Amino acid sequence: MLDISTYKIAQVVLMSRELDRAEGELRAFLDRMSEEELASLVALMWIGRDSFGPEDLDEALATARQSATTPTADYLLGTPHLSDHLENGADALGLSLSDDEDDLVRGG
Repeated sequence: MLDISTYKIAQVVLMSRELDRAEGELRAFLDRMSEEELASLVALMWIGRDSFGPEDLDEALATARQSATTPTADYLLGTPHLSDHLENGADALGLSLSDDEDDLVRGG
């Protein structure tokens, strides 16, 4: 299972949709995450772009931990369609981000 809350994933999704405006905020948010949370985000993104299947979550997590040579914030921010890949990965794993996204948009 992922070592990151759906609330944090939703925050990354929302900020990555507004990257022109929120890149500094997103980078700071990512820099405060643990290595396990960052590996979970990378694995989720890979599942969302079909680099791994949802059944390969453990392998994706292990690969994300082993491959972390570039700063993870740089890697994620340099990934086109990051928010789409994270949402697709969450869907593939049966995780819903919509309630958390709604709470964040409403300022909850």
